[in-house]
Amino acid sequence: MNPKEFAKRRRQLMRMVGDDGVALLPSAPIRTRSRDVEYRYRQDSDFYYLTGFAEPDAVAVLAPGRDNAEYLLFCRERDRDKERWDGRRAGPDGAVSEHGADDAFPIDDIDDILPGIIESRRRVYYTMGAYADFDTRVTDWINSLRSRGVAAHTPHEFVALDHLLHDMRLYKSRAEISAMRRAARVACAAHRRAMQLARPGLREYELEAEFIHEFRRANARYSYSPIVGGGANACTLHYVDNAAELADGDLVLIDAGCELDYYASDVTRTFPVNGRFSPEQRAVYEIVLEAQLAAIDKTRVGNHWNEPHDAAVRVITRGLKQLGLLQGTLGKLIRDGAYREYFMHRTGHWIGMDVHDVGDYKVGDECRLLEPGMVTTVEPGIYLSAARSVPARFRNIGIRIEDDVAVTRGGPDVLSKALVKDPDEIERLMAA
Repeated sequence: MNPKEFAKRRRQLMRMVGDDGVALLPSAPIRTRSRDVEYRYRQDSDFYYLTGFAEPDAVAVLAPGRDNAEYLLFCRERDRDKERWDGRRAGPDGAVSEHGADDAFPIDDIDDILPGIIESRRRVYYTMGAYADFDTRVTDWINSLRSRGVAAHTPHEFVALDHLLHDMRLYKSRAEISAMRRAARVACAAHRRAMQLARPGLREYELEAEFIHEFRRANARYSYSPIVGGGANACTLHYVDNAAELADGDLVLIDAGCELDYYASDVTRTFPVNGRFSPEQRAVYEIVLEAQLAAIDKTRVGNHWNEPHDAAVRVITRGLKQLGLLQGTLGKLIRDGAYREYFMHRTGHWIGMDVHDVGDYKVGDECRLLEPGMVTTVEPGIYLSAARSVPARFRNIGIRIEDDVAVTRGGPDVLSKALVKDPDEIERLMAA
């Protein structure tokens, strides 16, 4: 991401914070996986959104002012011995020269410096609850200033920073849409690879391995734990064991996306293990595909957030009725939520830096209207388990089709459109 993009975001947030406020953002801490082994570090999304700074043990401070607005960064100092083990650090000098900070200080000096920066501000914008240790430090700083009566304008109000920041993040810039398009392109290539290599007798984890290959060769990583569910496993929404053998005659549902340059993709396709849909599989698949296309068509400027879901529900309910899985009038089945036995999740969610991205779905009690720059998944599904209420020929069919869709003035922009989803095209690809 261009450094100018981060600077633009900081300026926008400082305008909202105002001259008598100060915003504080801590970096994500290092997390232990087991014993002395750490998880691969991934920066906090809010922190990175404003700074582009990927190191731990850092705090960003945005201090607006009419003539002297400042972006300050507290970070680790350079340390030759530690850098031999863990890699280069930017240090305070690099925070200024490489990351656009107006000034930077060693993180070990924060207790001496930061209280003096915030003492003349009326409001502190900070997101409580994300990092308990830093919550305590912020509270201690404020209480110490209040007890000492340092200044007439000692901060007396906490304001949730995420309310402002997450609304900013909901609207993606051109640069962000481009980044998400690249992440979607990598995910599409991985799904295509899996379709071409699938065959009866493989294990689910063997198909998962193809995603690792394709993601890493593009310098991307999983944006969430992948789902590779064959047969009955496709009916478990968050199935992640990925260990069973893929059987001839079954479908396999793969829900796998990548993160590239801090932006996520989230793509799902369902296809026959042996390369050919059975009549029953195709019948259910075509209902889900029709529902997805109807929902995508409703992902337009001015429609409310729930309209894509409503469109998918109508198609799926009608299809289930036609298959004999639901009985009754269409309107009553929808009102009663009868479809939820077989379609039990929402049709989409915001996506961006986080795969389940930030942003409110309602404003007050009303569904939010879709606006340019919003990006959502569109992912209807039908899940027919081995329950006795399901006719034998339809049992253990789980199908979901998911794409990432940007809302634009010109209509829905499917970022993952490079990946086939028409059943005939899937069969041709798998036969090639």
